[in-house]
Amino acid sequence: MRAKPEYRDRDDAEVAVLDALADRHQEGMTVFELRSRADVSIDQIEGALAALKADDLIEVEDDGERTVIRPEEHVVGTPSPDEDESLLEQLRRRLPL
Repeated sequence: MRAKPEYRDRDDAEVAVLDALADRHQEGMTVFELRSRADVSIDQIEGALAALKADDLIEVEDDGERTVIRPEEHVVGTPSPDEDESLLEQLRRRLPL
């Protein structure tokens, strides 16, 4: 899943973070999970999170054990048909076997 088009004109790191969060918008992600999903440095993630929080595009929840980051509902786009397919199904469809 991806962030809605109206949020895609931001810095590349911010878009990468929003897209990663949109993939798991219900359960949210920790900073370490974000780091493994978004192809940006930890410094870029830090800056992106600060900017996204300042613009009210993400919410941060600390339950005492871990901090979870979620995108605001208005940021998350609708899934494309390809996103409902598993990775294996996508490969089978694209590669002639």
